[in-house]
Amino acid sequence: MMPFPYAHATADDWQEALAKVAGGLAGAPGSLGFLYVTDPVSDHLDAVLSRLRELTGVAHWVGAVGIGVCATGVEYYEEPAIVAMLADLPAEAFRVFPPLTENTAPLDDLLTDWLGPNAKPFIGLVHADPSNAHTEDLIRDIAARTETGFLVGGLASSRDTARVVADGAAVGGVAGVMFADSVGIQTNLSQGCSPIGPHRTVTESERNVLARIDKRPALDVFFEDIGEELANDLSRVGGYIFAGLPIRGSDTGDYLVRNLIGVDQSKKLLAVGDLVAEGQEIMFCRRDAATARDDLSRMLASLRSRLNGPPRGGIYVSCLGRGVNLFGEGSAELLQIRDELGDFPLVGFYANGEVFQHRLYGYTGVLTLFT
Repeated sequence: MMPFPYAHATADDWQEALAKVAGGLAGAPGSLGFLYVTDPVSDHLDAVLSRLRELTGVAHWVGAVGIGVCATGVEYYEEPAIVAMLADLPAEAFRVFPPLTENTAPLDDLLTDWLGPNAKPFIGLVHADPSNAHTEDLIRDIAARTETGFLVGGLASSRDTARVVADGAAVGGVAGVMFADSVGIQTNLSQGCSPIGPHRTVTESERNVLARIDKRPALDVFFEDIGEELANDLSRVGGYIFAGLPIRGSDTGDYLVRNLIGVDQSKKLLAVGDLVAEGQEIMFCRRDAATARDDLSRMLASLRSRLNGPPRGGIYVSCLGRGVNLFGEGSAELLQIRDELGDFPLVGFYANGEVFQHRLYGYTGVLTLFT
């Protein structure tokens, strides 16, 4: 199987970057395009799509705007940059669906027209506008319409308008592409955090404020798990210590990472960035570069064990808190993927939240490979 054609470029002017990418893809085979652009290109996304269609003949495109975008071994931030890849798939192996803003009725109609009334697609790649209040519900409902219950992707990231691509540029919803099981796909997630204490149980809470954990004051338990040094200097906790919400039934120990957003030392309360119910498990975890590198290696090794040969192409969706902010300068995160998994075609972006299965994660990297 031939690798997917791909191209990426940055330049002082978006049109120059587009010319490089379009020239790299002109005449290449493909039926579905993946496109990610940085913020400075967002306002010109329609023009980018039009030019790429003209030179490639590829009608169907999916993707998103990102504060950062990436390709094989390289990351781009704060500059006009475009990354694109063409997948040469049978026309009946995929369907692009437009942004869903409140419910899945338009998707249901499309899937019925494509596969019939009872069959389901295998897996979906989605991109979403983070400002839509229905995004998490839509992700769960869309995932339920796949055979595997599985989506991958992420939320567009932008300092202005978070736009997504689904044959055209749009805002406001969850959009993407569904794949039939004839498309060989492997995917995995890297957490980038490590637990620093045991699994505990929330025994008293109100919305996102924890009053008691394991029947003890929440802040006492938190201080015990993070240790005396950090407990005496809470200014060091932000961006380093997080709440982990274990996913019930996960056979891989997955958990959702949520920010710590406040403490009340007089009342010994702890606030986290999600709704937490009484009886829910919680643990505290640490995020640092060494942990992130180790977990990325674990994820890449797991994917490599499932491959029979080099991937034809890949999509990488990583959190804005990763990349240069965690792995360091010089495209270190993308170079690690290339060095450990091989030099294969890869495009993607840095997201405002990552989609894996039917959940919205944070601080993770989601790698999806076409085999």
